[in-house]
Amino acid sequence: MVDKEKFLLKDYIPLLRQLSGHEKPLWGKLSAQGMIEHMTDSFGIGWKRIVFPLYTSPENLPKLKAFMLSDKPFKENTPNFYMPEEPPPLRNENITKAIEELENEIQNFVHYHKENPGIIVQNPFFGDLNYQEWLHLLYKHAQHHLRQFRLV
Repeated sequence: MVDKEKFLLKDYIPLLRQLSGHEKPLWGKLSAQGMIEHMTDSFGIGWKRIVFPLYTSPENLPKLKAFMLSDKPFKENTPNFYMPEEPPPLRNENITKAIEELENEIQNFVHYHKENPGIIVQNPFFGDLNYQEWLHLLYKHAQHHLRQFRLV
């Protein structure tokens, strides 16, 4: 069984550092740097730096949360209804800075949950999640984008 916290803290960033920023994804519109900035925002939602309203209707939450907690991967081109049709402008000057921002955001996410044990943070698609559920979701999301750029 994968230690998802260890993966996100220790193994994820070295994989991303293999990217130059010029790679073409297997699917989707995000550049490598855009994907990294998107993942930074995903971690930001996990510790309430970014808050979106719940998108999923309450009657659909159990089914979507069950999928999220499964080991089934996200499909290619899975829609994110909070992302614009065209990718947003890049906010970091280069991919190295974007990776540094992500690394810091992962630390913030873990620190927030360690300082607030038992806290529940809402995800806009999967509802209320505890730390272990967030770890599972962010690991699954990271794997999705690592596959997108041929890093796993």
